[in-house]
Amino acid sequence: MKTYMPAKFLVERDQARCIQCQVCCNQCSFDVHYYDAEDNEVRSREENCVGCHRCVLFCPTRAVTIRRNPLEYRENYNWRPEVIEDIIKQAETGGMLLTGMGTDKPHRIYWDHLVLNASQVTNPSIDPLREPMELTTFLGRKPDRVELNPDGTLKTELPPQVKIEVPVLFAAMSYGAVSLNVHESLARAATEVGTLWNTGEGGLHPKLYKYGQNTIVQVASGRFGVHADYLDAARIVEIKIGQGAKPGIGGHLPGEKVSAEVAMTRMIPQGTDALSPAPQHDIYSIEDLAQLIYALKEATDYTKPISVKIAAVHNAAAIASGMVRAGADIIVLDGIRGATGAAPKVIRDYVGIPIEMALASVDTRLRQEGIRNRASLIVSGGIRNAGDVAKAIALGADAVYIGTAALIALGCTVCQQCHTGKCAWGICTTDLSLTKRINPDIGARRLANLLRGWSLEIKDMLGGMGINALESLRGNRHHLRGVGLNEAELEILGVSMAGG
Repeated sequence: MKTYMPAKFLVERDQARCIQCQVCCNQCSFDVHYYDAEDNEVRSREENCVGCHRCVLFCPTRAVTIRRNPLEYRENYNWRPEVIEDIIKQAETGGMLLTGMGTDKPHRIYWDHLVLNASQVTNPSIDPLREPMELTTFLGRKPDRVELNPDGTLKTELPPQVKIEVPVLFAAMSYGAVSLNVHESLARAATEVGTLWNTGEGGLHPKLYKYGQNTIVQVASGRFGVHADYLDAARIVEIKIGQGAKPGIGGHLPGEKVSAEVAMTRMIPQGTDALSPAPQHDIYSIEDLAQLIYALKEATDYTKPISVKIAAVHNAAAIASGMVRAGADIIVLDGIRGATGAAPKVIRDYVGIPIEMALASVDTRLRQEGIRNRASLIVSGGIRNAGDVAKAIALGADAVYIGTAALIALGCTVCQQCHTGKCAWGICTTDLSLTKRINPDIGARRLANLLRGWSLEIKDMLGGMGINALESLRGNRHHLRGVGLNEAELEILGVSMAGG
């Protein structure tokens, strides 16, 4: 069938520079470049190009340039090129449009409309180069009050707590959705920096059990790879109910990505689609959730916090309240900008709410009910830099998850082709010829460097606010001001307008 889709990108090759080395042919996993032996010339199938730019970076003579196709339709805001092209794709395939990564729609990014306060004369700043700055965070349920014995020792029995040295964790990305080398990079970086990484719902490869003290394992609706040793290995057990990129939608790992190693880890047949049911069939009420939390605490001998992850939706505050009362030690909120390996495009782009709004409403609700201390609050969904982290903590988070930022540190260019399994950077693939493009030694170093850089910036921001501990910023919205927000937005966020 003839396709009516124009190429999204143009491949420009400077023939004066090109030496026909075919490096671009070998590096491109989407078969864009090919060698014409008859004419002794490298040519391009532009319709295959996804704009990952690997060929540009690896061309030894800098002969290749990738540009967006300037082809334009008649201007019509309702019938934009993306809308027209989506209709053409579905007319040709008759299926759902799948995509990877987070939404690329221009939903308001509230982090960019929040600024942090700074100290001046009456509240002098602190120099983080000369004075200690405390970023240590404890995740888990906190008691209502603490009592001491006469000798000063702790009388109150504390629920299990997990100490992290930086308030940033690596988000859930399952084995199969990403490569084993990516998982190893995350695990090693988390161990080095003193934080945690999350297996996602794909189980934990035997090679990585040694990193268990820095590992969060997931129990999702498909229960892939869940067994006693898996639960015992972890520092935290997370029940996944939903995620920001696809609220109310189950997981789907295409069969072509289910290699022998992935099948072994997930405990499913090789080459079969790994489909997670949309609902958690154990959970149809808060009472059901309480029973599953209890079962997991029993299974792990009450030695690990139990986390529950949901997508940010309009009634997230009420849901979170029920989750805390059901016994969850940690609440995870994932916003509409959260990424995924594969999701229906329409769900990713139009279902859910921004994480900033969900975080503010959940923190406010839990404080109003007097139960905020009973659970730590972790948020994710488009966290891009240390400024976003500081603002999230001021809005009420204990820590944040990062996923896309971590993958970008590993080389991802956000070409949104994760669902194809052809990732040119060896990240979202199980093709062994591609996965070796991620070296765990280099990957772990780059991820650790990212978190160290953010830590230094957070300390600088704390010093500029005149505080020396992250705990003084947590939930302190007086340190935030809004810019360009209306009254309703300011009220939900619980912040004042800049200048006020």
